[in-house]
Amino acid sequence: MKEQKWFLWLKTHNYIVKALLMALVPLLCCVVTCLVQGKTIGQVYLPASLWNDELFYFKQVEAIVEYGFPQGFYGFNESHALKLSFAAWSPVLVWPWVLWGWIFGWNMMSPIYCNIFLMMLTMFGFVCIVKPSNRQLGLLALMFVTFTPFTRYMLSVMPEVICFSMVIFTFAIGLSYQRKNHVAKLILLFAMTGLMTLMRPYLILFMLLPVYFAWRKYKWLGLALSGLYGGVIGVLYLLINHYLGAEYFRALFDTTWVTTFLRQGIGEGFAYFFGRLRSEGAAFFYWLGQGFKVGHPVGARFGGFITVMVILIVHGIRNLLKKEKEQAESNLFLGLCFVGMWTALILMYRMEEGSKHLLTFIAVGIFAISLMETKFYRKTILTAAVFAYLYMAMASSPDFYQIPFRQDELVESVEEWEAIFDEKVSLEGDEIGFQNVVIWTLDGAGDDSASWQYLYGAKKGMGISCCYKAYVVEHMDLLQSKYIAVKDGGEVQQMCQEREYKLLAAFDGMALYARY
Repeated sequence: MKEQKWFLWLKTHNYIVKALLMALVPLLCCVVTCLVQGKTIGQVYLPASLWNDELFYFKQVEAIVEYGFPQGFYGFNESHALKLSFAAWSPVLVWPWVLWGWIFGWNMMSPIYCNIFLMMLTMFGFVCIVKPSNRQLGLLALMFVTFTPFTRYMLSVMPEVICFSMVIFTFAIGLSYQRKNHVAKLILLFAMTGLMTLMRPYLILFMLLPVYFAWRKYKWLGLALSGLYGGVIGVLYLLINHYLGAEYFRALFDTTWVTTFLRQGIGEGFAYFFGRLRSEGAAFFYWLGQGFKVGHPVGARFGGFITVMVILIVHGIRNLLKKEKEQAESNLFLGLCFVGMWTALILMYRMEEGSKHLLTFIAVGIFAISLMETKFYRKTILTAAVFAYLYMAMASSPDFYQIPFRQDELVESVEEWEAIFDEKVSLEGDEIGFQNVVIWTLDGAGDDSASWQYLYGAKKGMGISCCYKAYVVEHMDLLQSKYIAVKDGGEVQQMCQEREYKLLAAFDGMALYARY
């Protein structure tokens, strides 16, 4: 009798089995990607990565887990937050890693395991909430596998996977709300999109979904409450950015297109606006062409983005013409978000840095395309083919695609530097200060950068200030940080020697000095 009840329950809830199977897809992608190179996930080694941003994410989370916040300032050219000690991005961005670190501890494998778990949880949650058909699940798996940035970012300590997960869950809950208009789902949508906005401001685009639902259900009251909530989130973001964010090398967003209207009038404002669209739009399509022609990674991101955006808009219009209301709403909403982000990229971002942010949109677009009812699966096959071409066949740039694996010499060097920091450096004082900061000298124009990989061995809680060599040379006698890591044998080291800074260690191409 119990067996029969279990069988009936399983038959009624077979989507849970499907969800569990689909949850294995992200894990299998990581396992197979590593196996193809004769490695395992456990051999991934963050210091071997070519992305130095990962160092700052990793060490900040390590300090938050250990102390609640870094004991030294994180910043650029010795800038620092007005309050506490975080870098330029919002500390809200890394909350899943912090939670993982509090529960399981934090080491170099922690962000990787957390990322894989997040994508598995996302896949499981999406299937349970949306309940796609078997065909749709197969198409989703196909696109997931061919969109290799999913795998590359899972095997990193970059926060893209956190953004992927949040946006995909939001999309799934939006689809669920369309089917059954429960107020709890609407509240959850507002909460998630608010949190996403605090993580990365352009994700406010996805708040348009609950705003639309609120207007449709409650009319002007819903719109008014949505506006109030959006205003609160906006003010909260500005406060976090103002008080908890360090100044970057340059402005993170170019707002000239706004200030031109205010300073020079409407005519000049529109002239600049359309001129920027024309010039930067031409640059966008140039790099797009380079992505398809020679596999340029930035252009490859643009290629995937445009492909998904066009499919969403075209299919959304088709849904609208066929009076398929729910599908039209979801596809056109995502298409609108794509257009909004595309416009923001052209108006406010630098192309190379901004291209990374398009990945979040592509990720959620994949889940939307998998649900489309199309003849002979043409849209899905086309999308997967574009992904396979751009991110597999043409993926030759190690800077963007290479998985970082353990290298015995590098492991030994990082461990040696960890021992040096433990022996020679101690955190000082009861307050955050420059006495707990090490400068990493970055030579943006030449070959005089310190080996940043070794700073993974820096003492837990230390702050790291990324400083251009030109800034260090110009302000050598005005620097505030106690410690400075320089290239062994470089110009900055000579300046340290001339000032008789205390040499703590010189090993494997990097020298560490205490300035006072």
